[in-house]
Amino acid sequence: MNKIRLALVGDFDPGITAHQGIVKAIELAESALHIAIEARWLSTDSLTDEEPLRAFDAIWCVPGSPYRSMDGALLAIRFAREQGKPFLGTCGGFQHAVIEFARNVLGWQQADHAETAPDAEQLLVTPLSCSLVGVNEQVSLQPGSRLAELYGSDLAEAGYHCRFGLNPDCLDALLAAGMQVAARDSAGEVRALELTDQPFFCMTLFQPERLALQGVLPPPLLGLLQAAEQQRRVA
Repeated sequence: MNKIRLALVGDFDPGITAHQGIVKAIELAESALHIAIEARWLSTDSLTDEEPLRAFDAIWCVPGSPYRSMDGALLAIRFAREQGKPFLGTCGGFQHAVIEFARNVLGWQQADHAETAPDAEQLLVTPLSCSLVGVNEQVSLQPGSRLAELYGSDLAEAGYHCRFGLNPDCLDALLAAGMQVAARDSAGEVRALELTDQPFFCMTLFQPERLALQGVLPPPLLGLLQAAEQQRRVA
């Protein structure tokens, strides 16, 4: 049986609903894809260099921010992007992926998160106009996006637990540098982004792992694992 080595970058807390969903999602994926998944939680404060990440086929930056170490989370995201490792970022993973991209691709070294640095010069992640803690909504998926392909639809049900999202004033710069919008809410606010020059690099502000608690394999996890399997086959 094939084995996929999956790094779960985040600070595990069994009381976090999304973390419960991640455990269940991995079980569902093993059954559905007939693969073994060797998943390991990597706390953000344990990541001080890239070496521990090299052993993995895919990286999932999971919910649970503020992380113990933003630097650790950003290091893992940058490693995935620069090395072409299949990457999924959900909730806090979305937020930190846009910060990493802004700092290291756009060169915005002061890019930061309002939750942990509210007085920063350049806030990429800012408070949402309406909190999404405990909110479920339908999002529109961009036709032709990887997310739309994975969901097999132009709509998806999204569950959230967050108060912060992408600063809309920064969107145009992100798009000009290569990001693409993959999902928006009914008001047009960005809820997912992708990098299409990567084997798989997807970030959602919503928490698709919550679907696993209903017995449904989260489509973004399916895409992540498929990309990891494909890389292993051609390596």
